[in-house]
Amino acid sequence: MRLMLSLLFMAKRKQETLEEKVLLIQQGNEKLREDLIYAYKPFIAKAVSTVCKRYINENDDEFSIGLIAFNEAIEKYASDKGNSLLSFADILIKRKVIDYIRQQARAPQTVSVNFESEYLEEEAVRSTIEDEISIEDYRKRTEEQQRRDEIVQFQQVLLEFGLSFDDIVQQSPKHADARKNAIEISKIIIENEDLKQQLLDKKRLPIKQLEKLVSLSRKTIERNRKYIIAISLVFMGDYMYLRDYLKGVLEE
Repeated sequence: MRLMLSLLFMAKRKQETLEEKVLLIQQGNEKLREDLIYAYKPFIAKAVSTVCKRYINENDDEFSIGLIAFNEAIEKYASDKGNSLLSFADILIKRKVIDYIRQQARAPQTVSVNFESEYLEEEAVRSTIEDEISIEDYRKRTEEQQRRDEIVQFQQVLLEFGLSFDDIVQQSPKHADARKNAIEISKIIIENEDLKQQLLDKKRLPIKQLEKLVSLSRKTIERNRKYIIAISLVFMGDYMYLRDYLKGVLEE
């Protein structure tokens, strides 16, 4: 029940970004802090599991370390640093868990003939984990930058057609079936050399010709005109991340 209430709470505040919620928490909203931490427990468990290489539940000490680290991320997060809260929290959680594991490895243990070799093996494993995390963090940062660059490039192309991202968001079909129909129309355009060339040359949708190739009405095509143009441009260009998004739409 508490989880459902937490999710409902988050849904009611969907107009605020996660970073805006963090700012409210930093200004003293403790109820929001409690709800945010509760809602992101699965995220915390996943980050901890990545380090521990095993399933983590809320009774594990490592999970408690992750909770503390997530709360610390909320306290220390600054939007002007460039990273998202979740990227920052993911790095902090993993570092704190690694520190905890190392502390446990150094703690006095039952005397064993193999203690030294076991300790050295533990250290080697921790070092490997830390290296893997550093590589993963670099990969995430690189992907984020590539995604931003791709969006900037696509915005420039949209301008040539008199469109903007706001246009696409506002005119994006509300229902999954309508979005899929628009994507299918876009595929028809790029697979038909004549239609594709008309779109590129005249900077507008060849609606009259499309009416003959699809079962949708002219009114429906015109209503989704800007969205169809944008999707067609994605298919025609080298937009890896935007194409991945469209795959997700088709799988809904």
